Amino acid sequence: MVTPTTGKLALLIGNSDGIGYKTTESLLAKGYAVIGVSRSALSLDHPDYTHHVQDVADDRYRRMLADILDSLPQLDLCVYFAGIGEPIRLDDLAFETKVFQVNLMGAVVATELVVGEMLRRRRGHFIGLSSIADVLVSAQAPSYSASKAGISRYWEGLGLALAGTGVRVSNIRFGFVDTKMAKSPIKPFLITPQAAASFILDVVERPRIRATKPHIMSWLASLLSVPTRLRLLLR
Repeated sequence: MVTPTTGKLALLIGNSDGIGYKTTESLLAKGYAVIGVSRSALSLDHPDYTHHVQDVADDRYRRMLADILDSLPQLDLCVYFAGIGEPIRLDDLAFETKVFQVNLMGAVVATELVVGEMLRRRRGHFIGLSSIADVLVSAQAPSYSASKAGISRYWEGLGLALAGTGVRVSNIRFGFVDTKMAKSPIKPFLITPQAAASFILDVVERPRIRATKPHIMSWLASLLSVPTRLRLLLR
């Protein structure tokens, strides 16, 4: 078992690249011990890092995560990064189901097991990465925006329910981040994975239930959602 120099241990789910990878590096630099779980291997040679390969949509995910939690002497922080999304293909609705499995149900399982363990210990901070797209009704990627809307409402409601327990839940909503997930041809207010990781560390230091970056993208997304909602009312 890794031994954190700060006395703090973090579990990161879906951290093999992008924001998750940069957050892993940042937490290790701050003296955390880190355990990673993702569907891909991670080439990171650090004495305080351990990695497990597991797809969150796989049937074995729940058991692996439970086994990891059972083995930990403590857990101070968990961050759920896993997420997928593609423009809808009407000839492949099975992929839409996979999006919900990863973005929503994989996140819900992690929340159930990790927050449950934190509640037993009366301490800990669970952070989930959602998206500013949670305000949209999207014809281009309906499963992505809908799965993010569902998990955002769950994490924020749970965060309110946990008041006074010693356990915190934070929902982080990003706009466009320069990763493989940013597939739009137009990416206003694009931020780097390192900037996203730095924002996550700020939420670690100053926990809040909802944290959004950049705020201007959230406002724009809310405005963009109005015409679509009007179309739905008029149909």
